[in-house]
Amino acid sequence: MKHFSMLRSFHTADLFTIANGCCGIVAVFRAMHFLATGDATSIYLAAGLVPLAIVFDVLDGRIARWRHRASPLGRELDSLADLISFGVAPAAIAYAIGLSTRLDQLVLVYFVLCGLSRLARYNITADALAGAEGKVRYFEGTPIPTSVIPLALTLLAFHREQLLAVVVRGVSFHLTVALFAISGSLMISKTLHVAKP
Repeated sequence: MKHFSMLRSFHTADLFTIANGCCGIVAVFRAMHFLATGDATSIYLAAGLVPLAIVFDVLDGRIARWRHRASPLGRELDSLADLISFGVAPAAIAYAIGLSTRLDQLVLVYFVLCGLSRLARYNITADALAGAEGKVRYFEGTPIPTSVIPLALTLLAFHREQLLAVVVRGVSFHLTVALFAISGSLMISKTLHVAKP
């Protein structure tokens, strides 16, 4: 029965966090299915799961505050789920739809590592950034769910068959991969402060 003790420590908000992570995992599976079959429905489903994960991400925080049941476990779960849904899944989808040159891959790895670094930094600085009421007032760098923006623009280019590749000094890459480079760089910025809702 000891293996059920962790389940008993979950709060209601944690179930929404897990739903967030599930969206990311299924999005990665759908991206892989698209690569294997070319079924466009799979890639659009994968992309649609990322904004759904944002809904669960917002709800878990609101429920935790409403029920006054925030916990260190919840914070860690949230970061891990966010990394899957807003870091790994968008990168996997972008790769699946064509951002797959060596430079594309390097940029997508950079993007995911920026998200990883940003989430880790938030976890260790959240208490220091909190105001007197105990609530974090702002994010250092953009929150990782903003990765939905480069993903949406890349998917739009894919849908319109305008996913342009260029070659510079023998190095091939897709123009939209720059959006992921920018997104990752903004996430790890320490000078950019974004008000926390």
